Amino acid sequence: MGAKKKELTFEEALDNLEKIVDDLEEGKLKLEESLELFEKGIELSRFCQKKLEEAEGKIEILLKGQDGSISLKPYDSGLNDDEN
Repeated sequence: MGAKKKELTFEEALDNLEKIVDDLEEGKLKLEESLELFEKGIELSRFCQKKLEEAEGKIEILLKGQDGSISLKPYDSGLNDDEN
């Protein structure tokens, strides 16, 4: 069998996903090509979601108190929901 493929980083997957979205939004692809890209985009989206969940788990571990309790604070992105 061939050499093992290098696993994508989160950033690489996100960049690829953004490119796919741009290509699909352009609307110049044939239906079959669009479906293939859409499928690849779903795979990348799931990969990114998995990586984000893994990172969240690591953060929870780091935030565990000495007594074993986890004190999570909500993430404040600085965005105001009223602006959207």
